[in-house]
Amino acid sequence: MNDRLIMENVLLLLKSNMEVYVHGTLEASNKKIRDALHFGLEETQKLQYNLYQKMVECEWYQVSNVSIKSINDTLKKVKKKN
Repeated sequence: MNDRLIMENVLLLLKSNMEVYVHGTLEASNKKIRDALHFGLEETQKLQYNLYQKMVECEWYQVSNVSIKSINDTLKKVKKKN
């Protein structure tokens, strides 16, 4: 297993963990539990962002701008379905 694959897997795990923290934070009825989950969410977001930045730096995560035409084409498709 190479570094890129490991980092991609860790990024996916962090994103999955964030989903759990978000839902837990929204559903928690106890303030202390909500605060603990919210803290976990914030820390996981920091880890995810730092890992993402490192992957972009290593050119393992490609970022590109979306054209206005592509956005408009997608909007047309969505409007047709409704």
